[in-house]
Amino acid sequence: MNKTTDSERPLCPVTFALEVFGDRWTLLVLRDVLLKARYSYKALLTANPGIATNILADRLKRLERRMLVTKERDESDARQFLYKPTLLAISVIPMLVEMMVWGSENGNAKVDPEFKRRFKSDREALIAELQSAARESAGLHPR
Repeated sequence: MNKTTDSERPLCPVTFALEVFGDRWTLLVLRDVLLKARYSYKALLTANPGIATNILADRLKRLERRMLVTKERDESDARQFLYKPTLLAISVIPMLVEMMVWGSENGNAKVDPEFKRRFKSDREALIAELQSAARESAGLHPR
């Protein structure tokens, strides 16, 4: 009888999602890449006070390995890289939006009142708009 390794066992969907996004910094970096078009290492570091440089580098590598971001040379400065979202990452936007609204309603987190109003009045249109903006900003075409 062969021993099954963890990577061979089927995971429940929540377990899989936790393996991909299960720490604070991964989701915050992904939020900034997707919703704020922060693609450079420096912009991501500045946007997340308290993140150590080695942690940011590790999370970007993880996101790249999971095919959620691509790493490209910055055309304006060949010494720098840009971390752009993939279409797979853009599919995460509905989850991020839900988390933002949930956090604003159940904690002391603040969300722009207009964002919350749009979420409550037409959630699908808001998400579609955010996904479209992320695709356009990253230079991606819709599926």
